[in-house]
Amino acid sequence: MALSLEAMALLMAIIPMRILLDDATAATIAVLSLTVACIGLAGFSRRPWIWKAGAVIQVALIACWFIHWSLGAAGIVFALVWAFCWQTRNQLAKPPRR
Repeated sequence: MALSLEAMALLMAIIPMRILLDDATAATIAVLSLTVACIGLAGFSRRPWIWKAGAVIQVALIACWFIHWSLGAAGIVFALVWAFCWQTRNQLAKPPRR
């Protein structure tokens, strides 16, 4: 679910990036690439490697800070959401204490 919401947020970021930046080609390509990656990874949500792959997506979005600071800020927010989801999943996967 987190990756789907991230994909929607990234799609909504395209128009403001095109308005704010003089040459928005790099931003558009980066945002569309990350959106496709988020949607693709959301389809593999039952695989065990999805957590590490999702973390790579978050790092890639934070790395877009050089394009515009708002992309990096969104990357930090979504990285925190991803870390929370990962931690919650790990806590639920543990056997209960007796």
